[in-house]
Amino acid sequence: MTRPWTTLDRAECDDGPLELRSRGPGEFLITLSGRVLMNSSARRSEEALAEVACAALGGRPAPRILVGGLGMGCTLRAALDALPGEAAVVVAELHEVVWRWCLGPLADLTAASVEDPRVEVRLADVARVIEEASRPGAERFDAIVLDLYEGPHPDTQPRDHPHYGPAALARSRRALTGDGLLAIWSEDPDAAFERRLAKAGFEVERRRPGRGGRRHAIYLARARSD
Repeated sequence: MTRPWTTLDRAECDDGPLELRSRGPGEFLITLSGRVLMNSSARRSEEALAEVACAALGGRPAPRILVGGLGMGCTLRAALDALPGEAAVVVAELHEVVWRWCLGPLADLTAASVEDPRVEVRLADVARVIEEASRPGAERFDAIVLDLYEGPHPDTQPRDHPHYGPAALARSRRALTGDGLLAIWSEDPDAAFERRLAKAGFEVERRRPGRGGRRHAIYLARARSD
């Protein structure tokens, strides 16, 4: 008999109720207005996003990484496991309650990734953090990793979309070091998004991690030097 999900905590957000649910040790859901944002038992593509992004950095001794979206901390954990001890990881998370969950009931799931000394959690929209890093004289990132609850799709095409529109991609390009990397999780491939990346000055590679079952897409976009 399948065990029922139990709500451990709930917070009201602009988009509706955000809930953390569990039905046994190590098995969690995060939902927003009833929609599943993340399932601890199905995190293959989120971990692969961090793994391939960090591998693509080519062994830099002290890379500076921005992770957009904390979630359960699984993407962060995978990044930390792949990065050297001198790395610095900034995590931008909109909701303070998600950070508290990662410090509390979710801590064992990721070996307390948010408490790693390499990590700085900023309670902010990742778009704002990118915009700040894109300003003249600001410290750039070697990689920006976006693991947001909504990846690029046809409705994210408007120029003013804060994460995936042309203007946002141009800001991401400016926020990166000369050959920096923009890595993005997506539910499905989006050809129009790939074209926007190319126009924004990126060399684009799309991957589909895993075999069988639902396979999400990962975009690796390397900043061109031209």
